[in-house]
Amino acid sequence: MASIQKRGKTYQFTVSHMVNGVSKLIRKGGFKIKKEAQIAAAEIEANLAKGILPHLKQMPFDDYFEKWMTLYKSNLTKTTKLHYDYTSRVIKEYFGGKPLQEIKRHDYQLFLNNFGVNKAKETVEKVNIHIRSCVQDAIEEQIILHDFTRKAVLTWSNPAKKPEEKHLNYFETKRLLEAIYSLLGEWLGYYLILLGLTSGARFGELVGLTRKDFDFKNNTITINKTWGYAKRHPEGFGPTKNEASNRTIKLDKKTMNAFRRLFETVTPNLYGLVFYAPESKYRVISNTNANKLLQKTLQELGIVPITMHGLRHTHASVLIYRKVDINYVSERLGHSTIETTYKHYSHVLKELREEEEKKTIETFENM
Repeated sequence: MASIQKRGKTYQFTVSHMVNGVSKLIRKGGFKIKKEAQIAAAEIEANLAKGILPHLKQMPFDDYFEKWMTLYKSNLTKTTKLHYDYTSRVIKEYFGGKPLQEIKRHDYQLFLNNFGVNKAKETVEKVNIHIRSCVQDAIEEQIILHDFTRKAVLTWSNPAKKPEEKHLNYFETKRLLEAIYSLLGEWLGYYLILLGLTSGARFGELVGLTRKDFDFKNNTITINKTWGYAKRHPEGFGPTKNEASNRTIKLDKKTMNAFRRLFETVTPNLYGLVFYAPESKYRVISNTNANKLLQKTLQELGIVPITMHGLRHTHASVLIYRKVDINYVSERLGHSTIETTYKHYSHVLKELREEEEKKTIETFENM
């Protein structure tokens, strides 16, 4: 049975429990009224009956998250670590040293409401995922007993760009491809745009390609590495985003022939890189210059510009539009799961469904 003592202007509870046949005392004070101390003591006794030993030492949220990152997230890529570092800064700014034990569901919901005022959906989702994972481990360690992130409602007010704004349609793609083939001899950047469009590879994967990755007999390229093209990336060759990103992609003969001719005319470099640019800081064509070239080309064609990453979206959207099986598209893109592909290209699937629905109605109307 717990005992309650008054200490000055506050109350303290004492709970006795046995550990290896020895009586141990659990004390906690600072309660403003006796009833609060009684309720807290009753909760401790209930947990002890379940075999749960309470963690009475206050654990600042920001400190715990930092230690949790160091312990469980030590093998992150440089880019992913930046995302976790961002979440850590957000926690410090909002919660500071507030103990995990004192954070309730309404506190966390208020945080999400405030944080999402000028943030995109993806940013809010990512921060929430990081915090939820951390909180789950804190529960496993019995530092806290309740999941204050449970049933949290994510809010945001700065909508991300719509997928349809990030890629070209089938006919725009065809016009761009025709223009690129006519410009190939002018600069290496046009080859980069060509391969981005016909392979759907990520920019880091494209600039990480070497001549050895091209198989002209089978018309394939092998993607098993990346190249650091920005400050946030490891220098030189690095790993792909995930295991599924290590893949071999079949390409059309026209694209492969263009690169065969390129390799015959350009002297190989020390690294074997296809998109080598010795004058560039990172020794490959920069993402900025590639984007500028793509933007200039599209503007000259009277097409609303997209980025190099938009070529990846274009590649996938065109394939899905042409009824290529989405499982193959997912494999070709190097997505870790098919759900990722569905999430990014649901707008195209919706358009196709509406088209199929229309055909179905017309079929029976014309009978």
